[in-house]
Amino acid sequence: MNFMNKLEKKLGRYAIQNLSLVLIICYGFGYAIQIVNYGFLNYLTLNPYLVLRGQVWRLLTWILVPPTGFNIVFTILSLYFYYWIGTTLERTWGSFRYNLFLFGGFFFTVLGSFVLLAYCYILFGPQIAMTGAMSFFTEEIGYLFVSFSTYYVNLSIFLAFALTYPEMQVYLFFVIPVKIKWLGLMDVGLTLYAFVLSGAAGRIIIGASLLNVIIFFLATRNMARISPRQMRRRQVFRQEVKKEMGTTRHKCAICGRTEQDGNLEFRFCSKCEGNYEYCQDHLFTHEHVKRH
Repeated sequence: MNFMNKLEKKLGRYAIQNLSLVLIICYGFGYAIQIVNYGFLNYLTLNPYLVLRGQVWRLLTWILVPPTGFNIVFTILSLYFYYWIGTTLERTWGSFRYNLFLFGGFFFTVLGSFVLLAYCYILFGPQIAMTGAMSFFTEEIGYLFVSFSTYYVNLSIFLAFALTYPEMQVYLFFVIPVKIKWLGLMDVGLTLYAFVLSGAAGRIIIGASLLNVIIFFLATRNMARISPRQMRRRQVFRQEVKKEMGTTRHKCAICGRTEQDGNLEFRFCSKCEGNYEYCQDHLFTHEHVKRH
């Protein structure tokens, strides 16, 4: 956390304001390209082999590739939803931290694509890697194959929102009220399901794209609180509180009854010399204590 604070002091002025709007505009261009000339998207995708062949623009243009197919109603609702949760996170964390989170997702996705290329090179030899046929990876991963796209980057934004506002309620299909944390857990379950059933290549794709969520939240949480020493201190504190709660606060000087013996009222007698407390049955009937 101290490192991030220092980093923000040095680089915070370079943070892009309203980055979610920039991302939504990029998606808008991508959907427009998809409608006008779908095949042109093939020149924008993240292909590490072609990047090494000189098509370096793919390191940036893959962000334009829409995460899902085009359906005007679904697309508008999805873009609005991601704009809403993105701007909410930016207001909560600050522009610099939100920039760092989002660009971290982009960076790890690009890094993962090159790790995947190296994996295929080592496992299958240079002939496979040199073809540049990224479609070969689909055979390795199976039907759960998801190419490097902004799909998991968007998922990371949603998971970050669910971790930040777990109790916030939204209306699923505009009718069903549900808390964000349950939707987040559902997405985590589906992602783990895909991770387990995918081959090694699929796990690289999923792991690299969501690595920013793990790193960011580990870096911004006080990890000392889960150390064995702190956990022991909390356990001892809970035991002391429990013991204190079991100790009576009132006791009648005549009958010895306490507040645990029923719904009793206790008062101190102003005429007795000393701190003598009596229950409601003996407050006016006891013999006053006098010191000689």
